Amino acid sequence: MSGSPNFVHLNLHTEYSLVDSLVRVKPLAQRVAELDMPAVAMTDLANLFAMVKFYRATQQQGVKPLIGVDLAVMPSDRSPGGRILLLTQNEQGYRNLTNLVTRAHLEGKHQGQARIEQAWLNDVTDGLICLSGGCDGPLGLLPTAEAERSVAVLDSWRRLFPDRFYLEISRTGRPREEACLAAAVELAISTDTPVVATNPVRFLDEGDFEAHEARVCIQEGRTLGDPRRPRNYTKQQYLRSAEEMSALFSDLPAALENTVEIARRCSLTVRLGENFLPAFPLPEGQSEEAYIQAQAEQGLKLRLTWLEQHRPAFAEPDARAYHQRLASELETIKNMGFSGYFLIVSDFIRWARENDVPVGPGRGSGAGSLVAYALRITEVDPIEHDLLFERFLNPERVSMPDFDIDFCMDGRDRVIDYVANHYGRDRVSQIITYGSMAARAVVRDVGRVLSLPYGQVDRIAKLVPFEIGMTLDKALEQAEEFRQLYDSDDEARELIDLGRQLEGLARNAGRHAGGVVISPSVLTDFTPLYREQGGEGMVTQFDKDDVEAVGLVKFDFLGLRTLTIIDLAVKAVRVLDPNRSDFSINAIPMDDSATFDLLKRCETTGIFQLESRGMTDLVERLQPDCFDDVVALVALFRPGPLQSGMVDDFINRKHGRAKVDTLHPDLDEILRPTYGVIVYQEQVMQIAQVLAGYSLGQADMLRRAMGKKKPEEMAKERAIFM
Repeated sequence: MSGSPNFVHLNLHTEYSLVDSLVRVKPLAQRVAELDMPAVAMTDLANLFAMVKFYRATQQQGVKPLIGVDLAVMPSDRSPGGRILLLTQNEQGYRNLTNLVTRAHLEGKHQGQARIEQAWLNDVTDGLICLSGGCDGPLGLLPTAEAERSVAVLDSWRRLFPDRFYLEISRTGRPREEACLAAAVELAISTDTPVVATNPVRFLDEGDFEAHEARVCIQEGRTLGDPRRPRNYTKQQYLRSAEEMSALFSDLPAALENTVEIARRCSLTVRLGENFLPAFPLPEGQSEEAYIQAQAEQGLKLRLTWLEQHRPAFAEPDARAYHQRLASELETIKNMGFSGYFLIVSDFIRWARENDVPVGPGRGSGAGSLVAYALRITEVDPIEHDLLFERFLNPERVSMPDFDIDFCMDGRDRVIDYVANHYGRDRVSQIITYGSMAARAVVRDVGRVLSLPYGQVDRIAKLVPFEIGMTLDKALEQAEEFRQLYDSDDEARELIDLGRQLEGLARNAGRHAGGVVISPSVLTDFTPLYREQGGEGMVTQFDKDDVEAVGLVKFDFLGLRTLTIIDLAVKAVRVLDPNRSDFSINAIPMDDSATFDLLKRCETTGIFQLESRGMTDLVERLQPDCFDDVVALVALFRPGPLQSGMVDDFINRKHGRAKVDTLHPDLDEILRPTYGVIVYQEQVMQIAQVLAGYSLGQADMLRRAMGKKKPEEMAKERAIFM
């Protein structure tokens, strides 16, 4: 730690405490850097939800991250309970904290609050520093007259944290604070225990206090004007500067110096960007590389036998292309260390099929892998459909593969249960997700806490355009009536401005729709765990991006109602027609004229991705008569193509109302299937390869840059392309 700092914030909740903070992680890191503070702690309420985000954001700003937790302790014979702060010194401390926080959620939940027992701390405090919790802690909750008991309680905590226990004091104007401070200082002197000053931070700026109180009221179901609601916070709980803290604690400089000493004692390095794949159970004497090679070659042999029987034009040169592509893909998969990943996915899909759980044919970039097709992970032939492996797994940009796998809604949980039994229930978990305060919802929430009439609030909320990604700022730009109301109505302006301060904050924790992680060892080696209120199964405390950042592999187990409906329909056909007892959905040919007649009549209710009103209108205009048209429909039904005129070009060219233009003779083969319109990301990659000499790996980087729509990246790629 450089310079000569005299204060570091050690008690700070971010928005991920979910109940009482406005502090967003990136602005926090920026503000700490602006204040020239060398370090800052994150101590959220009983969770480490934001740990990875906080660690990354502070490091990017050159600020040392201190990882901690604000934990509730149950009352016992030894202690009255209360809150303590735990800060990690090193990797051992982090593992101990992860296990404690996990146990608090899995075993210690009481009335929705995760708690620990003091006895749980025996033998698991190595690498942890403990702050007493101030007025809310085990010592602050004791009557000041019980000096003898205070000493006994203090001794019990000091034994748990030898030379690592600090009496926490603060001056934020809360009730009892000065009395607690005086008692703590007296106890510190009599027992030679160090004191440490904190300013429990719940918002960044002093002016954010009203928004903070609104957030608390939203969470507690109260209104700002309710005279009975607890006033547990003050305007002083903002991110004070070191100079402000020095003035506030000029009589206790040692309490400030100890914040810096604690920051120096904490030195946790979090390993990010490495991959920790679970081991696939193999036959004795086999390696993952040899096993996937044998399984893929055997699977391809079966696929080619089927192709020879069902495609009259299929010949030996075609088979050679399949073998060459399989060899190339296998080499990439082995070199990138992902053999086990493919084997794990193929294993649980095999189990699903063998146990009457319908599985989707594959979608997303994973359908571009011939190895996946050979292993029966997917049912889509990537060569027939011009799908590119490099879009799924790019050897020039190492990132984890990610199959989107659809299971019948009714059978999905059985597959997850199989995986948990197969790899160990302490190694398999679903993934957390966080709900946030969205534009319309935050207007309604703020209106309620301001005690405004429901009809008035409802009218304001409905003026916010109902679009994905809509924000209140965007609504003020795009919705004229909303803007006029904001400019002319003081109550509406107050509501909207308060909503803008709260909008986007994490509001609640839930369960990701499909994400499952499988860990190579117990999950708590990588992530703390969480249990939803009233829920049974556990989820990771890190979201999907953060579990991947710490090296865990994410598998998507998506439940799809359409597969359940198809399964029921197939079974009904078998029962109703004895002559078709072996009927399968795969038996319907891809050029079935009756199917396309049905689509042309716009009878699309219940058809996956084709049943919305907008899609039905597009089906009516296009009149699809082949499978390629159906694929194009799904690709074209997006805001960009719909607004740019691409859809009209495609339809007019298909029906001969406009000339087909492939832009350049070298692109005829690539763009002929889509009448010269660039519809697919694979076409972008192929064009870069043919026109500009890109490898497919480089072309994938171009595709990603286009998808991100970042001008600086596109300018860089333009220079390379030219």
